[in-house]
Amino acid sequence: MDVKNRSIVSEFVFLGLTNSWDIQLLLFVFSLLFYFASMMGNFVIVLTVTLDAHLHSPMYFLLANLSVVDMVFCSITAPKMIYDIFKRHKTISFRGCMTQIFFSHAVGGTEMVLLIAMAFDRYVAICKPLHYLTIMNQRMCLYFLVTSWIIGFIHSLVQLVFVVDLPFCGPNIFNSFYCDLPRLLRLACTNTQKLDFMVTVNSGLISVGSFVLLVMSYIFILFTVCYHSSGASSKALSTLSAHITVVVLFFGPLMFFYTWPSPTSNLDKYLAIFDAFITPFLNPVIYTFRNKDMKVAMRRQCSRLVHYRKIL
Repeated sequence: MDVKNRSIVSEFVFLGLTNSWDIQLLLFVFSLLFYFASMMGNFVIVLTVTLDAHLHSPMYFLLANLSVVDMVFCSITAPKMIYDIFKRHKTISFRGCMTQIFFSHAVGGTEMVLLIAMAFDRYVAICKPLHYLTIMNQRMCLYFLVTSWIIGFIHSLVQLVFVVDLPFCGPNIFNSFYCDLPRLLRLACTNTQKLDFMVTVNSGLISVGSFVLLVMSYIFILFTVCYHSSGASSKALSTLSAHITVVVLFFGPLMFFYTWPSPTSNLDKYLAIFDAFITPFLNPVIYTFRNKDMKVAMRRQCSRLVHYRKIL
């Protein structure tokens, strides 16, 4: 696809979050720490689930894949933001911008489906425990994983295929620290009203629909637990409330980006920090580090590592 013949814009300029040096320094430290913690936390989860045979179950299979998705998602925009914080002229190439948008939507769509799969896994485990291993077998887990990535890539490709060929003749400034689809459409030198509607339907309704489905499923699971076992309700409430917290933090900014009626608002770039840094950091904390089996498995792997070091 010959981009040069369709556009005279070869790069886009980011305005970033702030021009204050003190705030930039604070953002640099904050971003670097959270990015490092997110990557390490999710990597430890993947490594622990892979190495510990006690965690080879559908729930932890989905959790490990969620951690992989979080590491990828966190690496799409965070490293460049950290690199650009102190730069006066923050730029990204046309193709780099399109690539960033494509993978943001692809991985974001994948995470939505994975969160729905995890909610289904909890529903089967709590509401149909006798049939859990029959329903959530290895084939079903692989089906969820492959389907999530396919849906994510289709969701992203459907939007980008109509955008990549748009003419861009200036201005080329993003009042943000990353490339996003709504702001990109406003820079095109043509009427993008239909494309704006398509993005709202594609991304907005998918985000809202997935959020409503997840919240309703967790509420249904909670009512089921409370009805059948009052003693287990407090534990279920703690677990499901933590899951709902992650769902709200992940979907909240997304629903704002693609359904908010004011396209000139600057709030979206600050909310994007949650998706870029906070949510990938909270996922391992809420989903796994609060889990007793995961903590025991981590101690077991640490003990094995210490034992191997002594032998060497």
